[in-house]
Amino acid sequence: MVQDLALYIHVPFCRQKCYYCDFISFPYGREQVQSYLAGLERELKLYSQLLAAKRVRTLYFGGGTPSCLSARELAALFALVHRYVPAEHITEATVECNPGTICREKLRVMKGAGINRISLGVQALQDEHLARLGRIHQAGDVYRSYDLLRREGFANVAFDLIFALPGQSLAQWEETLKGVIELAPEHISTYNLTFEEGTPFYRWREEGRLVPPPEELDAAMYQLALEILPAAGYQQYEIANFAKGGRECRHNLTYWHNEAYLGLGPGAHSYDGKRRRWANESSLEKYLAALAEGRAPLAASEELTLELEQAETVILALRLCQGLARSRFQRRFCQDLFEVYAGSLEKLARQELLEVSPQGIRLTKKGLFFANRVFLEFLPA
Repeated sequence: MVQDLALYIHVPFCRQKCYYCDFISFPYGREQVQSYLAGLERELKLYSQLLAAKRVRTLYFGGGTPSCLSARELAALFALVHRYVPAEHITEATVECNPGTICREKLRVMKGAGINRISLGVQALQDEHLARLGRIHQAGDVYRSYDLLRREGFANVAFDLIFALPGQSLAQWEETLKGVIELAPEHISTYNLTFEEGTPFYRWREEGRLVPPPEELDAAMYQLALEILPAAGYQQYEIANFAKGGRECRHNLTYWHNEAYLGLGPGAHSYDGKRRRWANESSLEKYLAALAEGRAPLAASEELTLELEQAETVILALRLCQGLARSRFQRRFCQDLFEVYAGSLEKLARQELLEVSPQGIRLTKKGLFFANRVFLEFLPA
């Protein structure tokens, strides 16, 4: 039977790196983009047999900022990928875009290449917070970009938002949520700000120049999203994700179901859906050098133990509001979920963090706020 595959293409260029971001990205430059495209073609060739043997169901161009490429560069990127990836099986093709970096010409290139979903990095609707985050757009760019997307016929648009920003009030977060709801995208992601080592935000926090909001305010902001978004017709389907009916992100569901995905480009990660996962070189120079020598640009590879595969299957599924079906775990591992994790399930249920039924397990409303504590219970000692 032909196995489905999710394909991720990392486009590692930005006009300016945001202060909180630890994703692999480099300053945009025409020469660098051409070198990247040449390297990506070599990598696609290396995986051409695998891609021919699988059925690519979802395609996701992430970054970085894919939309910072010119229309001509985007056209070259899409043509390159479709040379090795048949389009007929793809049900969802996403491009990450930043407000202010798209134009009619770029969107028409995307549309012509079969892109049917746009993920827009909105983050906030107050210019003061956007500037503090290091974003290059202002709130006005969000409205203009969204209007352009609709006029060009994109019927599946997702907004990414960040809350618990330094200096952000609960009222401002509510203003952002209600402003986004008024625009009515099909999908809304809400992530609380994290301070990742190596970023300016992390350094500024360590130096005392940046003060995160108290945990109580962070929790209140999340609670507000849990109340406002479903009331407006956005069903929560994952800890941080809400969607109108049928508009869940199919690509990300592959990750949460712990199924196979292939990542191409600098720093991209892959998983065979069983026991092996690997990561590419994050340095553009090392990535290109390996491909120029005719070898895969691997930086790391790992063979998972059965215990770790089981734990990750449980943890990823618990991010979903539907949780993990007991039958699904049984089919995958030929073991009973309730026997493998009897002690942990009893403990978490007693703490009211996990709902346990004969059919399976899922986080409780309380568990949503303490998800990381729940996840730790399933990791091998």
